[in-house]
Amino acid sequence: MNKEILIAIQDTAVMVLFSTIFATILGFIPAIILTLTAKDGLKPNKTIYGILDFIINILRSFPFIILMVVLFPLSRILVGTSIGVKAAIIPLTIGTAPFIARIIENALREVDKGIIEAAKSFGATDFQIIFKVLLKEAIPSIVSGLTLTVISVIGYSAMAGAIGAGGLGDVAIRYGYHRNDKQVLIITVILLIIIVQILQSLGNYLYKRLSK
Repeated sequence: MNKEILIAIQDTAVMVLFSTIFATILGFIPAIILTLTAKDGLKPNKTIYGILDFIINILRSFPFIILMVVLFPLSRILVGTSIGVKAAIIPLTIGTAPFIARIIENALREVDKGIIEAAKSFGATDFQIIFKVLLKEAIPSIVSGLTLTVISVIGYSAMAGAIGAGGLGDVAIRYGYHRNDKQVLIITVILLIIIVQILQSLGNYLYKRLSK
């Protein structure tokens, strides 16, 4: 059983790591576009902002289990299967990307407008303002938001275990629930709590360091 739990921890780590990285990449682009085209953005565009905002809201409203089932065909196309760790990364990425897009957008839009005006007065281009001013100032908030997102992804990965994704959720369902082994359930819950606490502490540390 110890071997299964160690493999499950590894599977959970792989799912969370890669889905968070891919979701951050996917979420970054719409976040920048939303920031630019917002009413108070550098390039206001009500149409583009409205369409992208609507799409992100729709994706955020999907319950993860339903989203995962809906994306089974896409997982088969991309990784050749709809079960397992690799397959779970697809819906985890797509389900998380809209949340990360909002986190980055909100962090960028919270930057003091006076800093932006100062950058404009020095002749900074929109590109420079986005990447050298807004992102630099927003990094602590982005890190804090990503910490919460990673913790949510851990929860999603545990839910994904209910439909064959692997990881700690899979162990809890197969060995703990179906076999009525309370010890396994307790161990998996404790491990998830420990992982979450470690990540939250790391996120808090990074936030404090970056805020200085």
